[in-house]
Amino acid sequence: MRIIIRYFFRTLRLILTPVMLISEKLSTPKSITRTPDAQAKVDSACEDLALYQFTACPFCIKVRKEIARLGLNIETRDAQHDGERRSELEAGGGHVKVPCLRIRQDDGKDQWLYESDDIRLWLQRQFEPAA
Repeated sequence: MRIIIRYFFRTLRLILTPVMLISEKLSTPKSITRTPDAQAKVDSACEDLALYQFTACPFCIKVRKEIARLGLNIETRDAQHDGERRSELEAGGGHVKVPCLRIRQDDGKDQWLYESDDIRLWLQRQFEPAA
């Protein structure tokens, strides 16, 4: 019975993954506009960030949409298919859970931020232009 359940969910994942990725492409918002100097500062700040994610994870999609909306150039790291990235996430953050934003601080230490809503809120605080 377990093998039937396992294959059912694998098949379901194979069917839903393309649907989720197409939906992400179609519903990703346009990025906010900044002056070239302001965008350069944002790009510089993003060099210390990396998002560990799975491609079809709905919570990762939510974070990637926020990254796109804010016009951020954050490196995404596939912790599902890349064993090295998965090991980095487990060693640094303590466990393999996505999405996870690695924030390199000024003193060289890394802060690992889990939970999609927490990541989105942190990104908004850091990069949302003042109204």
